[in-house]
Amino acid sequence: MGTPEFAAASLRSLLDFQAARVLAVYCQPDRPAGRGKATHPGPVKRLALDRGLPVRQPQHFKTDAEVEALASLGADIFVVAAYGLILPQAVLDIPPLGALNVHASLLPELRGAAPIQRAVISGAQRTGISIMRMELRLDSGPVLLQRALGIGFAQSAGELHDELALLGGKLLTEALARLGQGGLAAIPQDEARATYAPKLEKNEGLLDFRQPGRVVHNLVRGVTPWPGARLRLVSLDEPDRPPLSVIVRKGRPLEGEEERALAARVGAGAVLPLREGLLPVACADGLYAVERLKPDNGREMAATDFAGGYLKSGRWLALAPPLR
Repeated sequence: MGTPEFAAASLRSLLDFQAARVLAVYCQPDRPAGRGKATHPGPVKRLALDRGLPVRQPQHFKTDAEVEALASLGADIFVVAAYGLILPQAVLDIPPLGALNVHASLLPELRGAAPIQRAVISGAQRTGISIMRMELRLDSGPVLLQRALGIGFAQSAGELHDELALLGGKLLTEALARLGQGGLAAIPQDEARATYAPKLEKNEGLLDFRQPGRVVHNLVRGVTPWPGARLRLVSLDEPDRPPLSVIVRKGRPLEGEEERALAARVGAGAVLPLREGLLPVACADGLYAVERLKPDNGREMAATDFAGGYLKSGRWLALAPPLR
């Protein structure tokens, strides 16, 4: 049971796992996406259809018919990864070996919908994968297997997602193999240590350069690729010039004494001349040096190309764009 690319990595591992057979795949219903709002199958559904697996896409499991259809498969175990639908107790009670979930955090830390992004935004230096037995409460079941993974200082949530997806698939089949041999204990989670990772909202990508550089840096990484770290560049010399809306894709904080003094002098949000191919913006405790960015309706580019093509000259101020 899963829908996005994170879950597709687990399905690939299951399909290569000789000790079990995938009977069916459950995904969320196809939904319109993109500017044209066309309906496209998700990564798990595409993979399942390519491999000739039956795919089911119920809206929910609130009817007896859907629960009975699931039970009729005769599965020994359910495997869930980023499915996105709530499984009621009647569903969790079906398989004799229970339901396992592949979760992208070191539970009980970061339960919820956005553990990867929240780990990066918080500045965490490590996260990991947990394989747990599912219970009715959100991500609260006992943990069967865990493995930690370091988070690089420049690593985006998208890059971390791909690493964790692969690790999740490997750890899942390891858990299934050890479960089949009877050598895997279920360890209850410590509720006192539980934290939560709520779903990411679009307006959380709005950059505020009144924050310290590392806070800005972690937000840029955590909201890449979605919803993107957004800012608005306003010309101080030409007040009638339309603001430039951009998404920052990559950068790094500059925190030396020289940078701190410069930021204090020019004020938060002031855009400074290019420095070694980077576009510095003053923040609370230094500079945030933008390396790559994407103008609205434009392609992603290096800061040097952007400055030469869009800014050219004059004084600019970086502000958070208005909420939409």
